[in-house]
Amino acid sequence: MSNAALKLFNERLPRKPYFSDDLYFGVRIAGKERAILAKYIQFNQPHAMFWLGFDVDRAGAAIDWSDRNAPAPTLAITNPENGHAHLLYALQTSIRTAPDGRIKPLRYAAAVENALRKKLEADTGYSGLICKNPNHNHWKIAVWQPELYTLDWLADFLDLKAANDKEIVADYGLGRNCTLFDKTRKWAYRAIRQGWPEYNQWLQACYERASVYNLQFPVPLDENEVSGIAKSIAKWTTAKFSESSFHDFVIRTHNSEIQSIRGKRSKGGGRPSLGQPWVELGISRATYFRKLKNGGLNEYK
Repeated sequence: MSNAALKLFNERLPRKPYFSDDLYFGVRIAGKERAILAKYIQFNQPHAMFWLGFDVDRAGAAIDWSDRNAPAPTLAITNPENGHAHLLYALQTSIRTAPDGRIKPLRYAAAVENALRKKLEADTGYSGLICKNPNHNHWKIAVWQPELYTLDWLADFLDLKAANDKEIVADYGLGRNCTLFDKTRKWAYRAIRQGWPEYNQWLQACYERASVYNLQFPVPLDENEVSGIAKSIAKWTTAKFSESSFHDFVIRTHNSEIQSIRGKRSKGGGRPSLGQPWVELGISRATYFRKLKNGGLNEYK
């Protein structure tokens, strides 16, 4: 194995990775110096993904990516007993996995990851938390691509009709981050209006809600990722939503003049632009106008 690839792998390890010498007994956490001696190790940071990792459970996994017209992995870490391998793709720029308002790049990364998983026919049940440790002499190691990948470079090998979200799998890999973020934020847009809680109480509520959603995944996200997602949503909603601003919004969008325009439109009049009030309410456009027509928007006041 090239010294440069091993050095890169070790430099990118978390400060205190999860590790295991026998997966039957689960994983533990320790300083890098101890964990790096183990058979299996956590290879991505808690909130930053430097590698796309795939678990390929078939003989010849370390080389048959080429038969599938897939991009060459940076590292193939193979079990010499059965030929199964973890394939790792080193990224030039890490992917932030605790969304802080930049969900679009995460969705794109999730689409790339899923399309590459399909091309490699990799295991959909792989959590991506730990991999075979290339520092351990039990495994057979191969370096195929010394250059660092960009997502666009990987996408050149793939069918990304999918990058518009349609091919993101809700409960696999980065798709879990997108799903958890979306479900929790949509809940938060409404829930914060129920009493306008102080920040620490609100942060705990967001964390508890995200944790419940996370347990619905076949392979849940690590608790650090759940905590990061909950914190980013709590901070954003606290900064953007307040009792006074919501009151002003209701007055601005529900005065008699606007209601009159809406009435004319419902009778076949023009279709004036009134912005996108449903976004601020955390509901869909169709739900907004259905509730408006039936007088159901009072519940948001």
